Parts: sequence; C-alpha cells; structure tokens
Amino acid sequence: MKPSLKLGLLISVFIAFGFFQMDSYAGGKGGISTDDLERFQESFKPDPATRAVMNAVTNNDVKKLALNREMLTAHNNLFNHRIKTKGITNQKSSGRCWLFAGLNIMRPKVIKELKLNDFEFSQNYLFFWDKMEKANTFLEGIIETRDRDPMDRELQILLKSPFPDGGYWFYVVDLIDKYGVVPKSIMPETENSESTRMMDRLISRKLRQDASVLRQMSDQGQSVNKLRAKKKEMLEEIYRLLVINLGTPPTEFEWRYEDRDTVVSELRTYTPQSFFKEIVNMNLKDYVSLFNCPTRATGKLYQIRMTRNVYDREDMTFINIKNERLKEYTLHSVLSDDPVWFGCDVGKEDSYEHGIMSPGIYDYESLYGVDFHLTKEERILYWDSVPTHAMVFIGVDTLQGRPVKWLVENSWGTKRGDDGLWTMYDQWFDEYVYNVIIHHKYLPKEVLAILKTRPEVLPPWDPMYSIIR
Repeated sequence: MKPSLKLGLLISVFIAFGFFQMDSYAGGKGGISTDDLERFQESFKPDPATRAVMNAVTNNDVKKLALNREMLTAHNNLFNHRIKTKGITNQKSSGRCWLFAGLNIMRPKVIKELKLNDFEFSQNYLFFWDKMEKANTFLEGIIETRDRDPMDRELQILLKSPFPDGGYWFYVVDLIDKYGVVPKSIMPETENSESTRMMDRLISRKLRQDASVLRQMSDQGQSVNKLRAKKKEMLEEIYRLLVINLGTPPTEFEWRYEDRDTVVSELRTYTPQSFFKEIVNMNLKDYVSLFNCPTRATGKLYQIRMTRNVYDREDMTFINIKNERLKEYTLHSVLSDDPVWFGCDVGKEDSYEHGIMSPGIYDYESLYGVDFHLTKEERILYWDSVPTHAMVFIGVDTLQGRPVKWLVENSWGTKRGDDGLWTMYDQWFDEYVYNVIIHHKYLPKEVLAILKTRPEVLPPWDPMYSIIR
C-alpha cells in the first residue's frame, strides 16, 4: 500500500473514533460567544437555599440526596401471588444476565418435580459454548464482509465487539437445543467465568488478529473455502483459550441428588442433551418474544440483523405490541405460576440498596430545579434508554385484578436488592420494560398469527440491538 493511502486510512480511522473532530459546521456560527458566557453567568445567581444545595451536591452522593423518602416510607414488599423459587443466583462481574435469567425460568420446575431444597444449572457450561459460537459467528462475518471497506458500518460493528458477553432469550433456546444443560456441580464457575473482562479482552484481540489474516488472504485472491479452512484452525486456538479459562465442557457425566425427604436417587449417567430431555423436559420453542418499542408500528413482526450467536440459526425475531397487551400476557403467565423472562433498562430510577424500581424514587428535578422528563419513545429515539439487562418475574401484587407491583428475581446475588429480590412498581414496567418472553398458550390467536408474517428487517444499529451487547 502506498504511504499516502496508509496515511489517509489512518486519518479515517482516527476520525471515526473521534480522535480528530472535523468541523462540519464551519462558518463562524453556532459557537459560544463572549456575550453568551456573560448571559450564562448572569442567569445563575445562587441564593442561600441554592448555595446549600451546591454544598450538599458537591460533597455527597447525588442519589442519596435525591432519594424520595416519602416514596420509600410508602413502600412494602408484600405480594398476593408468588411463584415458589429457591435461592438467588449471582452472575458477578460478567454480562451473562440473559443466560442466568433463561436458566432461572427452568429452575422452579426441576426443584418442584424432583422435590429438591435447591438446584442450579451450570451457567459456565452454556457460557463456554456461547463464546465458542460467537467466535465462529464473528469470523464468518469477517469472511462475509471480506471485500468491504474497513470503515463499512457493519464491519465496524463486528470489529468493535467481536466477543461480547451479552445475549438474549433465543440464545438460551439455540444453545440448549444444540448443547443441552448440566447441573452446576458438573461444570462450576471459574474465576474467569465470574469476572470475564480479561478473558474477553485477550480473545477479542486474538479474533481481531484472525480477522486481519482472513482479510489479507482474501486480498491475495484465496477462495472462501480456503478462508473457512483457516477459520477452523483459528477456532481450535479459541477452544484452547476457552478451556484454559473456563474448563472442559463435559460430553457425559454421572449425577444423583438428595430430595427434601433426604432420599438419595440412584447414580445415573447423562449427556447434556439427555439431562435436559429427561430432567427438564421443556419445549423452549413454545415461547414467543414480545416487545414494546413505541418507535415502531405495533402488531408487526420484526427481525434485527447480525443478532444471532449461533451462525447457522436465525437472527432475533419479535412481535411489537402495545404496552397494555405486554402487561396483560405477563400477568396471565405469572398468575399461572409460569415465570417470565424479561428485558429492561436497569439502572434507571431504581435503588440497589432497597431493591425498588419506581419512577420518582430519585427526585432529581427538585434537587437541581431542572426538568429531565422524556417519554419512552423519546428515550429510545435519542439513546437515553435501551434494553440493558434481563431478569425474571416471579410474582405480582394486584388490586382489583390490576398489577400494582411486580416481584423480580435478579442474578446479582443477595447483597443487592432485598436479599436478591426486587420490587418493580407498575409504572416502572410501563417506562422501562421492553421485552417479555411468553408461552404461546397465554397468547391470543391474532398475536400468534403475526408469527407467520414476513418480518420487517431492522439494521444492527437499531436501539433494540443493544440488549445483546
């Protein structure tokens, strides 16, 4: 490559990542003038009350200052319907909420049918195969985009996050369909499954190196078959790295259990696939993904490109419906003792210390004297809110048949929330819950009929894509 071309490419990269700012608004208009500065300074003359607020804010945690004591005093954690569950899981320093929530949907059934005091699936086992599948999907994406400019938008999305922890409900479905499940005792957590940052960083670097090699091979005129043969060699290295970090996933194992009556079962041999079939025995494909995204038309089927983890499976598909219907089907499921996987924007108007999710739990407007309100649609359009976390509904408190608050099982251990459980007030559901997974038996025929229509395909830069990152 000529030096001038190399320099041009380097400058393009720097601009893309914000190192150089190109002035597209040149012309002398739009800047902050001296007159503007004087106006700003004149507009704010703090009185004694405002000075007291300034002193408080500059010396304290804003959340503690803004905590709405009136709302906290009125709060209670009573629920007139609870699904029986046992134990709280902990994803620790990893982005595996989608996986923990997915496995937590199945835990109550196993505990009930085997009469166990507690039970937990191995999250590490499916996490291993999720990472392996994501590495393959990334490299296949590089092969597909081998002829594109390095600044191509889709290629940049691949390169920015080649090996993410994040995921979605259908990842759980596809992984279990292919790899089955195992008890946690068979493949327990490791330091690097619980704290994934360094493993992710190193393997991402390796995958980017592999991407460079594959693109160079393509530039040299080598065929797709040769690129895929090279990809398999690369995946052998990724497998090695994963085993060193996470352990070796079992292909066969022995397992027995003790029930609540201290009766010990016979020792049996399982494969991960046979364990799911014999012990869990759920058809995960009977569950339907429903979204409430007010920026899109409701009553339609959508699909988002580049969202799958298993390369030869489908991208994320969902039905977009009104929030009232989303809530109606969720309520029906929970009242029928079926836990509900859901995706939301955690961290918005919720208290980790008290386990409360409620709009207004922090009164920032009164503290600062500024209006911060945005509608749900505006928050999505302007990237103030996107799905960031998955949890499970395991209870509800109703008044005259309508939900007042929801009981949430999280996967952050018992030190956050109310011993690991959270109370979501119904108004928070309206504002920050985007997605629920509902068994088809709770859905009317007109909703199920939408699944047979052709989906509108959305690009990977759509805000709803963010839940898998």
